[in-house]
Amino acid sequence: MDDIMIIGIAGGTGSGKTTLTNRLKERFGDDVTVVYHDNYYKRHDEMSYEERSLLNYDHPDAFETELMIEHIQKLRKGIAIACPIYDFTIHNRSNDTITISPTKVIVIEGILIFQNEVLRNLMDIKLFVDTDADVRILRRILRDVKERGRSLESVVTQYLTTVKPMHEQFVEPSKRASDIIVLEGGNNVVALDILIQRIHNHVCGTKV
Repeated sequence: MDDIMIIGIAGGTGSGKTTLTNRLKERFGDDVTVVYHDNYYKRHDEMSYEERSLLNYDHPDAFETELMIEHIQKLRKGIAIACPIYDFTIHNRSNDTITISPTKVIVIEGILIFQNEVLRNLMDIKLFVDTDADVRILRRILRDVKERGRSLESVVTQYLTTVKPMHEQFVEPSKRASDIIVLEGGNNVVALDILIQRIHNHVCGTKV
């Protein structure tokens, strides 16, 4: 379906990707579908919880990106997908899936979605949300402790041992593949307004 627009929203952990995504959902409702790279973390039933908690979740190999590529290609052809669901409280995929149907605009969100060239080339617009590292780590701590049941010590340890090094090795360099760099994500009103106008033109065929 040539009338489907695919937008990639990348950036480091806690950068504001989801805030930006939510702003678009609030504005366009059912015309926007979101596919999260996080749901494509590989399944590891063969490991114990303790073993899974030690994995490096910020390396490209942690994701089943090939499945995501297959799913995005299906959505672009107008075919619904059974998207996996990842449960962060157990460090593993849920046994459930969620049916995602194609819409006029598909948003792909994730820290490493620009790292894979095949996935990257499926996107019509690529945005990289760029936020100060101190702000990002504070946001991650609050999120992981409140929403994912992690201890403060485990969050800080993970950040220092895998998140920060992987950001420097993979996420930050992928910024060069973006079309637009958005400072402060959904809080950047000017960038958000420009993006909203572009999407509005696509969805409605008229200018705001």
